[in-house]
Amino acid sequence: MKVYLIGDSIDAKTGLRLVGVEGSDEIRTEAELLAELEKVRLDREIGIVVITEKFAFAHAAAIENFKLHNRRPLIALIPDRDGTARRGDFLSRYVREAIGIKIGG
Repeated sequence: MKVYLIGDSIDAKTGLRLVGVEGSDEIRTEAELLAELEKVRLDREIGIVVITEKFAFAHAAAIENFKLHNRRPLIALIPDRDGTARRGDFLSRYVREAIGIKIGG
C-alpha cells in the first residue's frame, strides 16, 4: 500500500519525499483536485492520500463528496509548514462527536 500527497504545498511534498511518499504537482484549482483524486482512486496500490489541512479546508466540499462516494483511498489531513489550521481541542471534539464521550476537563 502506498501513501500519496495531494496539495498546493511544495514544502509538504519535499518533506514527504524524504520519507518516500510521492505526490502530485502543485494543485491549485478544484478541477485539478478532482482529476488527481480520480487518478488515485483508480490506482489500487494507493491506500492513503495525505492532504494539507489548509488546502483541504479550501476544497472541503469536493473532498467530502469524494469521501462520501469512495471507500478508498483513506484521506488523512496533515498540518502544513505554518502549523495546524484546526482548533486546539479538535481531537477531543472529534471523539465526542464520534462516540459521545467527553475527554478531559
